[in-house]
Amino acid sequence: MKIDRYDRAILSALQTDARLTNQELADRIGLSPSPCLRRVRRLEESGLVAGYRAILDARALGLSLMAFIQIRMDRHTPERFENFERHVSACPEVLECHLITGQDADYLLKVIVQDMDGFQALLLERITRIEGVSGVHSSFVMKSPLAKTALPL
Repeated sequence: MKIDRYDRAILSALQTDARLTNQELADRIGLSPSPCLRRVRRLEESGLVAGYRAILDARALGLSLMAFIQIRMDRHTPERFENFERHVSACPEVLECHLITGQDADYLLKVIVQDMDGFQALLLERITRIEGVSGVHSSFVMKSPLAKTALPL
């Protein structure tokens, strides 16, 4: 889908504040409300706008330990990968799962838990028990000076 400067402005504004009313959005990007709403709907229908979410404060919810876990698999077969991905998708503590290359690992997980006890339970009772997991390496986040959700437009 080809997008123009108005579409980019809409996408940028929605990434910053998805709670804008159509009138506020139209005013911000310099369109009247009707064409603005048509553009937003077209962007949603095309899949460029995949959804709207609230960004929660993890620490306020008692989730203070974030870690990245590199996972090594014993075999590189579609079945092994599908099984692993299905299991980690069912873990609410797993925020992201990436199949990677260029490392000594096959997957990189971003996880968040309350504390080290929660991490130990996640790792030992769930992740390492997934068939095919042959190695793990964990790195703990000390500080996150930059955490974006907005894509560069």
